Amino acid sequence: MGKGKVSRDDWTMAALRALARGGVAAVAVDRLAREMGVTRGSFYWHFADREALLVAALETWELRATTEVVAAVRALDDAWARARALFAEALGSEEIADLEPALATQTSHPAIAEVVARVTEARLAFLAEVFTDLGFGPQDARHRALAAYAAYLGWLELRRTAATLAPETQLQDPGSSAALDHLVAMILTPAEPPTPSAPAAGSTRA
Repeated sequence: MGKGKVSRDDWTMAALRALARGGVAAVAVDRLAREMGVTRGSFYWHFADREALLVAALETWELRATTEVVAAVRALDDAWARARALFAEALGSEEIADLEPALATQTSHPAIAEVVARVTEARLAFLAEVFTDLGFGPQDARHRALAAYAAYLGWLELRRTAATLAPETQLQDPGSSAALDHLVAMILTPAEPPTPSAPAAGSTRA
């Protein structure tokens, strides 16, 4: 395959797939070139070096998995529709399976740490915005944003490491849709005020 038949995007997606399966060490130019059936020279047509490829791949992930998702969801008119669409997108199909859990383990690399921090900040801010639009106060919206993001990360980790123990996290499982609906309902349902506990038998109140 000639260099003109492999685009910059082809290289960045190949790098993201490598990150998902083996971390930074798996982003090896020669190996990626062999996988795509091109020469090493094709790589230098698009990138100065391996680090430039890694940065471009991470920027692609940030754009597709956060920036574009936020823009699409924010364009919806109804607050509840925005919330449902966000969680359906986040917990639905993964363009590259296991990529996000893999990135979370590679933050010792400065480029990954920077992008993961930026993505996390943007996602938490947008989640808080979604909950604010649903009528929650600032502190409650922030707390729900944290809980929702923790649930999202945990769901992906279960999908990656516990396929047999938590089959509902697998998209092809018959129970996955109902499990996702239940999770979203739990996250979006307003908290009820706690019911005062009845005094224990034989106790008195001052």
